[in-house]
Amino acid sequence: MKYLTLALLLCALLPLSNAQCAVMGIKPGMTHCQDSVDNTWHEVGSTWRNSRCMDCTCTQCCSAYATPTNFPEDCVSVFDQKACKYIVHKKDDPSVLCPIFGAVGK
Repeated sequence: MKYLTLALLLCALLPLSNAQCAVMGIKPGMTHCQDSVDNTWHEVGSTWRNSRCMDCTCTQCCSAYATPTNFPEDCVSVFDQKACKYIVHKKDDPSVLCPIFGAVGK
């Protein structure tokens, strides 16, 4: 019965988890970990942002941005790699920003 309860609890918590994260393991006693994207080394307890716009610790990396999902049809979303964010602007005039009504991630 306790396994069934645990299974139900895990299923209930699944939608609350951040699907934009990757979990990494560290071994007891480790003082540093390596970012698998940039191959850079970081001290346990530190935070950093890698070249794929992921905010990381030694235990996980999570998306640093939200992806727009709902905006006017005459607009387009473009990812700004340097700023690690999407910019939504008019298709025919990139200088005019558009409202974002919904997004996923982060």
